[in-house]
Amino acid sequence: MKYVIDTHIFLWLLFSPEKIAVEKLTILKNPQHKVVITPISFWEISLKYNLGKLILENTTPDKLPQLAKIMNISIEPINAECMASFHNLPQNRSHKDPFDRIIIWYCMCNNYTLVSQDRHFSAYKVLGLKVL
Repeated sequence: MKYVIDTHIFLWLLFSPEKIAVEKLTILKNPQHKVVITPISFWEISLKYNLGKLILENTTPDKLPQLAKIMNISIEPINAECMASFHNLPQNRSHKDPFDRIIIWYCMCNNYTLVSQDRHFSAYKVLGLKVL
């Protein structure tokens, strides 16, 4: 099974794993499961870091892809077809975060399970999103 982690799950795995629900952490640490992250998360982290909205402990955004690899988290590119079809994801008035919405659409395009603790993501289940 392939699990896509969102940005805050990745940051919590790095800096505060105790914030992740035990059942999610157990799945993410299971070597039989493939855990991936998209470049969208690195873009979001870098942007927020640059704006001063995110502080990283003893690292910078450009070191995070290597840390992901060390943690056995694959970095999976988002293909052009998925991005070009993003307009098909219905608008959600209560959830406008573009980074989240792109990750949601990526998971829906590929039938992957999204790992997040964001309560807004469950609204996309009726559209086919699998959320852990």
